[in-house]
Amino acid sequence: NAYNMVLHKFGEKLYTGLVTTMTFHLKEICKKWDDHNKALQMIRDILMYMDRTYVSNSDNVVHSSKIQTRLLNTLLDLVHKERTGEVIDRVLMRNVIKMFMDLGESVYQEDFEKPFLGASADFYKVESQGFIESCDCGDYLKKAEKPLTEEVERVAHYLDAKSEAKITSVVEREMIANHVQRLVHMENSGLVNMLLNDKYEDMGRMYSLFRRVSNGLVTVRDVMTLHLREMGKQLVTDPEKSKDPVEFNALNSSFEYFLNLNTRSLEFISLFVDDNLRKGLKGVGEEDVDLILDKVMMLFRYLQEKDVFEKYYKQHLAKRLLSGKTVSDDAERNLIVKLKTECGYQFTSKLEGMFTDMKTSHDTLLGFYYSHPELSEGPTLVVQVLTTGSWPTQPTVHCNLPAEVYVLCEKFRSYYLGTHTGRRLSWQTNMGTADIKAVFGKSQRHKLNVSTFQMCVLMLFNNSDRLSYKEIEHATEIPASDLKRCLQSMACVKGKNVLRKEPMSKDIAEEDSFVVNDRFTSKFYKVKIGTVVAQKETEPEKQETRQRVEEDRKPQIEAAIVRIMKARRLLDHNNIIAEVTKQLQSRFLANPTEIKKRIESLIERDFLERDSTDRKLYRYLA
Repeated sequence: NAYNMVLHKFGEKLYTGLVTTMTFHLKEICKKWDDHNKALQMIRDILMYMDRTYVSNSDNVVHSSKIQTRLLNTLLDLVHKERTGEVIDRVLMRNVIKMFMDLGESVYQEDFEKPFLGASADFYKVESQGFIESCDCGDYLKKAEKPLTEEVERVAHYLDAKSEAKITSVVEREMIANHVQRLVHMENSGLVNMLLNDKYEDMGRMYSLFRRVSNGLVTVRDVMTLHLREMGKQLVTDPEKSKDPVEFNALNSSFEYFLNLNTRSLEFISLFVDDNLRKGLKGVGEEDVDLILDKVMMLFRYLQEKDVFEKYYKQHLAKRLLSGKTVSDDAERNLIVKLKTECGYQFTSKLEGMFTDMKTSHDTLLGFYYSHPELSEGPTLVVQVLTTGSWPTQPTVHCNLPAEVYVLCEKFRSYYLGTHTGRRLSWQTNMGTADIKAVFGKSQRHKLNVSTFQMCVLMLFNNSDRLSYKEIEHATEIPASDLKRCLQSMACVKGKNVLRKEPMSKDIAEEDSFVVNDRFTSKFYKVKIGTVVAQKETEPEKQETRQRVEEDRKPQIEAAIVRIMKARRLLDHNNIIAEVTKQLQSRFLANPTEIKKRIESLIERDFLERDSTDRKLYRYLA
């Protein structure tokens, strides 16, 4: 019949009929399979007591003495074969492993996972020992990289996903952690050899592998530090070089050259200072603090763009002062004195102004509360009044403060403007913080340390159980980018998720809605809900900093030109460039092109004029 149907042009009907029939049949089979699984689930739930008390003592197939050991050995043998390059039946492996998982997590873990991890540790212990005896450091790192990828792939093909972290940890321990010291110090191929021979690929691989294990990068740092110190020591104590002062000074200029090659050196030195003055110098003696600051100054002297360093330093100092995170006011002032000695009053005047503002703000606040005794009850306000120009410029970001806070802010404004004439206040809400008492569920009490924006959002939930993103945006008027980061830090960060987002995802969308997370718990009474911010500058921020620096340099270059020309009256172009560069080198390395532009600007404004016979000769106009 099939033959005749195709012969008489009914092949399409035959094929369509077959597909329809088979599809219907398979759907029925699938439905029966689903029904079977549901039935077993119900039977397991109904017979839970029997399962716990009777079945656990009865004989199961997987625990049969004839099967258990043989099955496990077969599985481990197949894994071993695959690791040594043989092709195995992964579908069979997946089905058997799934059987273990279906019998329960404890069966999978006890009867397969633990022996698997133990056998893996033994395998990689032998493997790593063989590699380390026969390979140089670079080759060993390549071989250590391979099993990490292979084990993740193996888990994806036929193991439980929860096994990935465990087997990765085994490989990291046996292949990397146990050999860190030997690898970095390996003769003729270790870290120092990589540094001396520009083996950047090997160093990159070492970094990515060593960062996986405890103290891996600390070891790399220590070896590099020792190597650089030894190299420096050899250079400065070389008796041959000491005989020739010119050659010895060439070493200094070489150090200055490579330090300034990296445009991030300025930011990194400031970040090093920031880290130490936030926490690193806590409990350190006065002499040791002074020693560290002297080392910072030693590096600072080699910087060509000291004004750029000042920008970064001012930003970091501002954050330390406003957050109260500086470990020692004395250490802060000590460094400013050192910078002042090195670069003069102009360099540090704004930094000193920041400390003056902090002291003045404290006194102003005492006066405010003294004149408003009724404010001793209820919310309290701490205000820092920052002088424009002394502090890093910040855009004024508007947001609607909660009524309780707004009333306090207006009272402070009235008090301040009443005691200071000719002043104007604008609130920098994007720089503030708040402490809020919160109750989660029925009795879980916490004090939350949040940003001003986060406070504005959280206070909305005193009057609403659920709020959409749009409703929060409308009520607070916080800019979209800030609001999304603010909500993300409160709804998507584990351990800080005081809000619950629906639907749950890592990013904030305008269709999301939010409720208070009644299940929020923490072992700490006071919980800091941070807003994730990159410590290092982003590319746009770097460009903005650079633009601000370039703008600040223009009046300094012009002032130097005017000073020189006022004294010399008549000077040619090349000598002006040389004199200006020399005068400004304590702050930055002036760009000849920019000096030329400033000369043109001064000519346009009638400070200078070109000589009528020699266009490269300039005359000062009194």
